[in-house]
Order: sequence, then C-alpha cells, then structure tokens
Amino acid sequence: MDSLATLDKKYLGPILFALTYVIAFATYYFSKGDWEFLWYIAVLMFFLVLIIGTIKYTKLSLISVWGLCIWGLLHMIGGGVIFSGDVLYAWKILPVYDMGGEFFILKFDQVVHTFGFAVATLVMYEIISSRWKNGGGFLIFVAILSGMGLGVINEIAEFIAVLAFPETGVGGYYNTLLDLVFNTVGAGLVGIFLYLKNK
Repeated sequence: MDSLATLDKKYLGPILFALTYVIAFATYYFSKGDWEFLWYIAVLMFFLVLIIGTIKYTKLSLISVWGLCIWGLLHMIGGGVIFSGDVLYAWKILPVYDMGGEFFILKFDQVVHTFGFAVATLVMYEIISSRWKNGGGFLIFVAILSGMGLGVINEIAEFIAVLAFPETGVGGYYNTLLDLVFNTVGAGLVGIFLYLKNK
C-alpha cells in the first residue's frame, strides 16, 4: 500500500498494532464462522484504510490515532473474549442502575462506547479546527455533535448486522439507546476537556 509506505514514521506504531490485531481476530472469527464479527472487521478495515489514506490531510495527533486503534481492539475483544460464560461486552462491571434485562448500568459495552466516542470527538475536533480557526466554544460544540453523529452511524452499522445476521447479540431498544447515551457522555467529556484546555 503506497499510503502505508509514505506514512509518517510516528504513526507506524499504532497502525501496525491495529493491523496485527485485525489479522489475528479476522483469522479467529473466520475459524469460528462468526460472520457478524467478520462484518465488523470489514467496517474496521474500511476505517483503518480511510485513516491511512487521509492522514496526510487530517494530520491527526498521535494520541488520536492511538485512541482509534485501541478503540478497535476493545471492540474486537468485547465480541470475541468469553467472560463468565458470555462475551466481554455483556460483562456487568458495576450495578450503578439496574432495571432488569438490557437496562443495566454499568457494562463493559458502555465503557467502550464512552471511550470510543470520546476519541471520535477528539478526532473531529482536530479535523475541524485545522480548517476553522478561532471557532472557540462553538467549534467544540460542533465537534461534540460530530462525535455524536458518528455514534449514530455506528448504531446503523449494528442495525445492518441485526438484519443480515438474525442471531446477532447486538441487543434491542434499551441497548441502542444506552449506547447513544454513553456515546454522548464520551463526546461531552472530551468537549469539557477541550474547553478547559483552551481556557
């Protein structure tokens, strides 16, 4: 890949890290015949290629690229590692609020959503701020909304998985809405961090 060959050396660490675990998990899910997570790997590969192909224009910080690559790993682990008889995504870390069924806070899945869309919001802030100078607080607000918008795209990808693979373990209405809530929490936390940092 030409883009990989010309990639700034500072990005090689996280990119090679991501390629390594993508190949490992692709092999693992293929051996299990888990087509749902092979779909997620295809989506992950699309975004990895997108990052590599556009990084000379976006000039993302190293922390953002590492964040994206770690987020991808957490997603692969969440769906592939079995913990207490279920996938790690279903792990109920702490009973902060329990209404029974899917409505449980706090789960591993929700932590990953918070982290992931915190990273996504930081990425959007860096991309937008490089082209929109002196945006101030409004720029941060737009970055938060952009991060939340990416969260919606993520839920659409999960919906496609539900339609394509009836046995998917994605979850129902409460799961989707809690995902969106924790996406917003992650985006908001980064927004607060950026605001305080800029102050």
